[in-house]
Parts: sequence; structure tokens; C-alpha cells
Amino acid sequence: MDELYRLTAHEARDLLRKGEISATELTQAVLDRIHAVEDKVKAYITLTPEIALAQAAEADKAFVQARKEGRAHTLPDLLGIPLAVKDVISTAGIRTTCASRILENYIPPYDATAVQRLRAQGAVILGKTNTDEFAMGWSTENSAFGPSHNPWDLTRVPGGSSGGNAAALAADETIIAIGSDTGGSVRQPAGFCNLVALRPTYGRVSRFGLVAFASSLDQIGPMTKDVTDAALVYEAIAGHDPRDSTSVDRPVGEVRRALGQEVRGLRVGVPREYFGEGIDPRVADVVRQALRVLEDLGARLEEISLPLTRHSIPVYYIIAPAEASANLARYDGVRYGYRAEAATLWEQYKRTRGRGFGPEVKRRIILGTYALSAGYYDAYYLRAQKVRTLIRQEYETAFRRVDVIAGPVAPVVPWPIGWAMENPVQVYLTDLLTISQAIAGVPALAVPAGFSDGLPVGLQLVGRPFDEETLFRLAYAYEQATQWGKKRPVIE
Repeated sequence: MDELYRLTAHEARDLLRKGEISATELTQAVLDRIHAVEDKVKAYITLTPEIALAQAAEADKAFVQARKEGRAHTLPDLLGIPLAVKDVISTAGIRTTCASRILENYIPPYDATAVQRLRAQGAVILGKTNTDEFAMGWSTENSAFGPSHNPWDLTRVPGGSSGGNAAALAADETIIAIGSDTGGSVRQPAGFCNLVALRPTYGRVSRFGLVAFASSLDQIGPMTKDVTDAALVYEAIAGHDPRDSTSVDRPVGEVRRALGQEVRGLRVGVPREYFGEGIDPRVADVVRQALRVLEDLGARLEEISLPLTRHSIPVYYIIAPAEASANLARYDGVRYGYRAEAATLWEQYKRTRGRGFGPEVKRRIILGTYALSAGYYDAYYLRAQKVRTLIRQEYETAFRRVDVIAGPVAPVVPWPIGWAMENPVQVYLTDLLTISQAIAGVPALAVPAGFSDGLPVGLQLVGRPFDEETLFRLAYAYEQATQWGKKRPVIE
């Protein structure tokens, strides 16, 4: 069978269970694809072909035995499926750099819970994907290892911070991926690369083993080629974990049962602020067409207002850097990671952190330290937390009227590589539509909405806390009605 690397996870699962392909063939096809295009896409920091092929061989043994016993249909959905892992998620025995020189040679002794659960299903780890350093960025341009390239236009960014995942998926260099989302880091690159990604409700997926950026905002989520795959990965990684004090002990259930269910009568709120100043008119037009499709499917559109949306950026850029300042204090060259030699301990700290961290990480540490400093804590951090409560309450009020909130994933199309470095203030504002959901802790899902001048545009669906099922239900109906996600870029 040609081009196995183009398969979705659920398509590959069905073929594997029937014995029409093997996990080794599938994995080798993806590795060959990586070999063919990775020098142009630059999606990966670390590749693990030997580990992947060994895991695929183990999966094949399980398939052979299960078929003999007539129980292949009972095997895990992700057995033998190639997986890419964002390089801020710990993988036992596999280098985890956070795209930073300070952790360039760090090899964790343990798996993150999400990785552990995917390994338990038999997923095949291909390697670790590029990201903005410590997930601080919007485009992978802040990576110490250089930027990834958008397969739809190799001169443009794939988004960030999970841009390596998005580039790998769009280029068919993996079948599934997991990333992290602090302020939009799985959703925005999914929107930029014509993919599906979910930021789950805060506490739904364990953060154990996720290298911390902003602990009250970080969440691990699936990134995939279609909605069905996102549901499969979400079901695999979601659920309570006693090793994460923020993990919620609440049943997850099978969200895939929502796929194919009727969406007629769902109330979809459309915030007028999502189509206001700063939104590229081309993006707005594509998303309005997507909203009309939802209406044609029987959903009821209602204009709503979320006026605090404009405050989400200053709130985020106080809370997130403050938490980053505390979390990144551990990288001092004493216990692990890069160490600069110096005559005194204090000088060692300064040299290690000065050389080990990139400019964007340094900016956020300085900003966060300032916000937490004596005399400024109440004026900045405490006030930001109060506004955060108001933003959460605004969502609660909106969800009394509607079942889902819909709008663009990002206000712009993918920008040329290098633009962000020259326009730092403007690029911070591109987070406008993905930050408030992280601040409120609500789930949000990105799905392909169409194209503007050949560049992908994403539709974002936002739900009530722990109501990922409704998001999957509506996203699947939209996906089946449009088929935008079937389109794949041509990489010369």
C-alpha cells in the first residue's frame, strides 16, 4: 500500500487489526517520509528510529497473537501508531531539551503521565518535536535549534509553541502528536497548519512530567490530522493522576460516542469581540463561512459579548511570566542541565542562566520577577488574578445562554519567518483569541476552517468546563460537512 504515512490513526488501526499492514511497515513508511522532507520542514529536535522500530515490532507481535485468538478488535486503538512528542514533555531515556541550550543534553529518568499512558496503549515514539524555548512563543522562532517551517509555505512559520508537532503532522512526518497549551500553543499551530488540536479543561490531563512554564495555565493536549484521532488520543491521556495535585478526579468517558451525533439545536455563541479590531478581514471571512456551515447543520447562532477578552493579554503576560520566573529558577547549573564554570557560585548562576536561556525566556523571567517583587505584587500579580476571576465569571455567564462559543483560532494567517523578531509587540497581540480560554480553564478545540490565499485558517470551538464531548460532537459534524482537513500540502 502506497503512502502509508498519509493515514490517520483510526484508518491505520483498522488496517493493522485486519493484518493488511504491519506496525513495522507503517513506522518505516513514516521514518522514510521524515528522511525525505525533514531537511525542509525541520519539525524534530530528536529522532529515535531504533526505539520506534523496536516498539513497532512489539506491536506486531501483539497483533499476530490477537488475530490468532480472534480478539484483534479488542486491542488498544493506538497500538502501533507513530507518535511525535513535543520536546517539553518528559520521555524516559529520550533527550528532552525544551528547545533550550540549558537542557540540551538532559535525558529524563521517567515518562510524563501522558506519555506513559500512550506507551501503555502501544504507541510508537518517533522522537521529540521542535518548540519555542520552554514553550514561550508563537512560532518556534524562539527555539535554540532554529525555526520549523510551515509545510503549506516553507517561508512561513507553523505557529507555536507546538509548531514542530504541527509541521510534522501537516508534512505527514507522524500520524499523531501531543503538545502543551499555555495560551494557545496547540490550537494556534493547528490553525496555521490545517489540523485539529484540543486544549482540554484545566486538570483533565495530568501535567506530571510536563516541564513547567506557567503551572496554573499549562495543559497537555492532542494534535492530529482529524477529529476522530483527536478523540482517541484525548481518551488515552485524560483522567485523574494522583501525582499531579491539579488533576481532577472525575470520569472521562468515551468522547468518541459523540462523533456522528445530531448537532441540531446546539446554541453557538459568536462573540462580537472576536471579529473586531486586529482581525485580518480575510480570516474573518473564512470563519464567517464556517459559522454558516454550523448554521446549515442546525446549530443556532447567537451574537454574544465577551468584553473582557481585550484584558486577557495583559492578564496573561503578568500571570504566565510570574509563574515562569518561579518555575525556571531551578535551572541554575547546580543539579542538572548546562553549567558555566566560574570562580564563585553567584557568578556561576549568572553565566549559566545568561548563556543557557534565550532572549524571549529572559524577557519573561525579568517581567515575571518584576511583577512578583516587593511593592509591585499587589499592583500587578494580585490585580491580574482578580481580573482572571472576572474573565472566568464572564465565561460562566455566557454558557448560561449558549452551549459552545465559536470564532477564529488566530486573528492572522501564518506570518513569514523573521517577522515576529522584528515586530515583538504585534506578535504578542496574535494571542488575543486563545489566551482567555486558558485563563478561564475551559476546553477549546481547533478544527480546519478553510484557506485564505492558500494559507490555512482555523475555527475555534470553546466549551463549558469538562464538556469536551460537545466540542467533539460539533467539530466532527463540521469536519464531515466540509472536508477541509483532507487537504494536504505539497512539499517540493
